[in-house]
Amino acid sequence: MKKIGLAGFVFSLMVSVYAESYLDQYENKVESWFAGPEAKQVADTFLTWQSPAGSWPKNVDTTRKSYTGDPNDLKGTFDNGATVGEMRFLARIFKATGNERYKQAFLKGFAHILEDQYPSGGWPQYYPLSKQYHRYITFNDDTMVHLMVFMRDAASLPLYDFLDARNRNAAQQAFDRGIDCILKCQIRVNGKLTVWCAQHDAVDFSPRPARCYELVSLSGSESASILRLLMTLDNPDPEVIDAIMAGAQWYEASVIRGIRITKSDGNRVAVEDPQAEPLWARFYEIETNRPFFADRDGVKYYNFNDLGTDRRNGYSWYGGWGRTVANDCKKWQKKWADRIAARNVK
Repeated sequence: MKKIGLAGFVFSLMVSVYAESYLDQYENKVESWFAGPEAKQVADTFLTWQSPAGSWPKNVDTTRKSYTGDPNDLKGTFDNGATVGEMRFLARIFKATGNERYKQAFLKGFAHILEDQYPSGGWPQYYPLSKQYHRYITFNDDTMVHLMVFMRDAASLPLYDFLDARNRNAAQQAFDRGIDCILKCQIRVNGKLTVWCAQHDAVDFSPRPARCYELVSLSGSESASILRLLMTLDNPDPEVIDAIMAGAQWYEASVIRGIRITKSDGNRVAVEDPQAEPLWARFYEIETNRPFFADRDGVKYYNFNDLGTDRRNGYSWYGGWGRTVANDCKKWQKKWADRIAARNVK
């Protein structure tokens, strides 16, 4: 069993907010609010959007207007904070009201999440499976990390103590399998561990592409949250220590200095700036570790300014992801200095 300390719970709260659900606006409501009429209206509205499988759709504000169409047309997903946001809300309103309807909706979604986990430990973007990239283990936009944090919370936090022992144990086992999956997905280049792709094969763990401009790569974005999740594990074993150290070293080696993203004539452009904050690219070539970009036609570019304006303006190609990794890693290394030193001796 992979245990966590206080840092893990802090990370759990951070990830639940980062999930970008329309329900985030209620994240900081006090518990008494969940016993009131406004919370009931919100919950009763988004329950109409729960798919027959137990999940919710993405990019739809499920709290504003009830769904009146055919339930079979609802396409639930775990992407963009969908389903996890509704599940967290249901747990809080059930604890506040004791209304069995909310518990049953939660249990339906909970069973769906457990069922959708691959035997290899990863989760697809949604279930039933598609024949496209959605079927891959999905780290993209932190989808799998959100699910794993939710599973860990369901196994350990008092908020979820209405779950019976069987379900709480199943949640912990799902989290543990997810950790094993993460370790198996970490990409080796010339025998050396690096980081992760945004999608991986559910059987052989190899990196996979997604949309036409999301090519197979080392991900500077998604890998940060994966590493930060691994850092919350208590009593990290040698494999976890190796994974974190290798990932942190990759970020240190892959930093991009001297450029700044600004706007010119309404379009994003990269300009030289020796004083600019360090950046990391969203995608790096696995073989060369060279940052790259791609348009909707799948053509790869090595210069950001060569991108067409659609993708140049409409996608996050650069970010400060490595700074969060470095900051968290310093604290993690201090906490586990003896274990890390022992591992380095070997």
